[in-house]
Amino acid sequence: QVQLAESGGGLVQAGGSLRLSCAASRSRPGRYAMGWFRQAPGKEREFVVAISWSGGSTRYADSVKGRFTISRDNAANMVYLQMNSLKPEDTAVYYCAAAVKSDYRAYETIKDYNYWGQGTQVTVSS
Repeated sequence: QVQLAESGGGLVQAGGSLRLSCAASRSRPGRYAMGWFRQAPGKEREFVVAISWSGGSTRYADSVKGRFTISRDNAANMVYLQMNSLKPEDTAVYYCAAAVKSDYRAYETIKDYNYWGQGTQVTVSS
């Protein structure tokens, strides 16, 4: 079992930055690819960014490339999402997710993920 807890969301003006954190607690060791997804009101949950277990592979949605950066610290069981140049369309609830995988890939699809956090609200004002 893996429990995930996001933090760092809030209200920011367009062009500003936020750093989201995801703390993972695990009941047993294993390899977990990690990802961030988001869901805006009235819309489906969508992929934002993902990182492999080793951190050597990452994937970004086209809408956030060049603005968002994912990183992880396996020793601390933490995953981070640095969000720069935020836009009003980035407003959503952001979810951290963990995928139990034995390889070193990053995963983009919701069905690949086994565990989810409760989400943290990010609001970008224009």
